[in-house]
Amino acid sequence: MFHFISRQESEKIADEYIKKLEIKTPSSEQLIKNLSGGNQQKVILARWLATEPELLMLDEPTRGIDIGTKAEIQKIVVDLAKQGMAVIFISSEIDEMTRCCGRMVILRDMRKVTELRGSQISEEAIMRYIAGGDNHEKIK
Repeated sequence: MFHFISRQESEKIADEYIKKLEIKTPSSEQLIKNLSGGNQQKVILARWLATEPELLMLDEPTRGIDIGTKAEIQKIVVDLAKQGMAVIFISSEIDEMTRCCGRMVILRDMRKVTELRGSQISEEAIMRYIAGGDNHEKIK
């Protein structure tokens, strides 16, 4: 359930996530639009994490940001999953998926092609199923 928070509590939460996610900003008062694209992504992630979700769904969270910040966000996602948070991570970058996912469902044309886990996840396996996997299940 959502509730209102005081300015003091809001500032405390902002400072906490600036440190946790290593958001590069001169202060918590900085306008988000004046931050780099990668730091803007981190702010968006921080806003959702501040709600203490049980499930975090990220759709292309590293699209269009620099390589260094991309690696930082990937590390954050992996750490959250290790801490027990359920994370759905949607990406069109295969190398990113192999680094971030312990379980992967591969879709093609709105159909489930396969599900891979742990050591089954490799670029070769992913490409094989994307290119011609069998036994499609229609996603409703």
